[in-house]
Amino acid sequence: MLADIFNSPALMIMLVGALVGTASSLVGTLLVLRGTSMLSDAIGHSIVFGIVVVWLLTQQQSGPVQIVGAALTGVLTVFLTELLVSTRRVKKDAAIGLVFPVLFSLGVLLLNLYARDVHIDTHTVLLGEIGFVWLDTVTLGEYRVPQSLLTMGAMTLLNLAFITLFYKELKLATFDEALAKALGLAPGLLFYALLLLTSGTAVAAFDAVGAVLFVAFVIVPPSTAYLLTDRLWLIFVLGALVSVIASVSGYYLAVAWDVSIGGMMAVMTGVLLVLAFLLGPRYGLIAQWLRRRGQRRLNEVRTLAVHLYNHEDEPQQAVENVTHALREHLMWDAARARRVVERSCRDRLIQCHGEVLELTESGRALAREILEPTR
Repeated sequence: MLADIFNSPALMIMLVGALVGTASSLVGTLLVLRGTSMLSDAIGHSIVFGIVVVWLLTQQQSGPVQIVGAALTGVLTVFLTELLVSTRRVKKDAAIGLVFPVLFSLGVLLLNLYARDVHIDTHTVLLGEIGFVWLDTVTLGEYRVPQSLLTMGAMTLLNLAFITLFYKELKLATFDEALAKALGLAPGLLFYALLLLTSGTAVAAFDAVGAVLFVAFVIVPPSTAYLLTDRLWLIFVLGALVSVIASVSGYYLAVAWDVSIGGMMAVMTGVLLVLAFLLGPRYGLIAQWLRRRGQRRLNEVRTLAVHLYNHEDEPQQAVENVTHALREHLMWDAARARRVVERSCRDRLIQCHGEVLELTESGRALAREILEPTR
């Protein structure tokens, strides 16, 4: 059974993609909520410098040493960014734009000068090729298991353990850093630990999916989840779910259309973001339009109730409280006045006696609630 699973290229590709997406979205959720999500892009590029430096020092192209070295490069990227920001001469976005091109360029230069014959390719680092992950295997017992599956599985578990263990502290540091400092929770240390995990996830993912898809998974699934809910734990869950859906649907569409698998996975994260933007239950455009329409209709009914209440039991009631008089007093056209009257009748707020409109007890109570709110 397990042998059949590990020997299935399609299943391995989708599983690795889902693990990359899940691991990335776990750390990406906190970055998005902190407004520092583009640090993932900086880290995704600057890890080239860390990878080359680690190779120059250890001659190792992969493994835990590479992950730690690249992770430290990511922390260096953020440290240099914060150092520039602290001068108050550049803003944070500009500082990011200054730091990561420098580190990326240094990595490319070192690669061309000292590691020209080594299989470390900047194109692979940035774009990867998830379609070949099932070929690079290691022996685990009696099974041949894709190395990326083990690496990304370990990073996913590590990220999940970090968030689970420090959930309350991370939540407070994300939404109220000043209070976290006052309580002695060291939000700065937590932030750097988060960036260390982000960097580790980036270098673990680059061999399979590349930095570009990694950045897409860090930013888009959490942003999609944030459009669907305000609960932090649910954002984590929905972000992982979006990553899984994007990986599976992206693979099948890529095979059907004969296009890049990683590229189609990234496209599907964007498609899901657009769907959440349109169909989200609270922040979706359609939901907002429906709420505005409902509020507008409620305001029309309330306006009609107040108008009828003001002229109730007056000598002019038979003249003022009729449908065609609404055009003059409320500046409604005939069609709008007719719609509001019909809606109010259906809601049993008014009743018609010939042409005269009269409030029911419910309509009268609604008018009093508006005119006499303290009654």
